[in-house]
Amino acid sequence: MILTEQQTDRIIEMAWEDRTPFEAIFYQFELAEKDVIALMRKELKRSSFNLWRKRVNSGASQKHLYKRNNEINRFRCTRQRTISGNKISKR
Repeated sequence: MILTEQQTDRIIEMAWEDRTPFEAIFYQFELAEKDVIALMRKELKRSSFNLWRKRVNSGASQKHLYKRNNEINRFRCTRQRTISGNKISKR
């Protein structure tokens, strides 16, 4: 899959957000966790990638749905506008 610069930036932004699970990235961009990791490895500096991986694998991150609190049943913040497919709503 060929991604535009805007899509790549959005995926990186979503990957850095602790509360955005990999499933949300897959839903919007059809990229599995391993693909997101490969993209992050390619696009980030080595030190930034290492920090991100450390953060994702820590207890603070909720990047995996099985680590999330069962009461959280949404992908996005309640203050965020609706996202449909790959189209991001304008503010």
